[in-house]
Amino acid sequence: MFRILNQKLGEAKLSDGTIIFLRVAIVDVRETGFSPFEGINFTVKPIGGITARSPLELKEKVKSRPLSVGPQPPKDGWETIDIIEQKPAMEEVIVQSSSGKEYLVKVEAELSMVSRNINYKNEFEEPIYWASWVNKFSWRRYESEKSKGGE
Repeated sequence: MFRILNQKLGEAKLSDGTIIFLRVAIVDVRETGFSPFEGINFTVKPIGGITARSPLELKEKVKSRPLSVGPQPPKDGWETIDIIEQKPAMEEVIVQSSSGKEYLVKVEAELSMVSRNINYKNEFEEPIYWASWVNKFSWRRYESEKSKGGE
C-alpha cells in the first residue's frame, strides 16, 4: 500500500465572490511496469470533491428557492462562472516499489470549469455549484531525512 505524507486543500475565487474548496485524495497507487520517469510507472487512482462558501447576497437570492435533492443536478438554470484565481489541491504519498525503493507519488488538482445554479439551493442555503477539475500526477525517488543521515 502507501502512506500519506502531505495534503493541501485547493482554493478558487470565483467572479461572483464565492470561494470553492477542492480536496483531492489518492485512493490507490500501484506499480505498473517501466517508464522513462525514474524507470518505473505508477497507476494512480484519485478521488475529489468540492464545497463552496458563497457571499451573503447570493444566499439571500436563493433563500426561497427549492432544495436540490438527489444525485443528479437539475437540468435548468445553469450559468458558467469565471475562475479568478486558484491554488491547487494536492496529496503526496510514499509508495514502496517491488525493488524495495520508496517513491513520492503526488497528485495535484485544479478546477477547469465552474457552473452555478441560483434556481435551487443546497442544504446550506447557498446556490448549487458544479465543477470540473483536472488531475496532474508525478513521482520521484523518496529519501527520508533518516536515510539522508538526519534525524
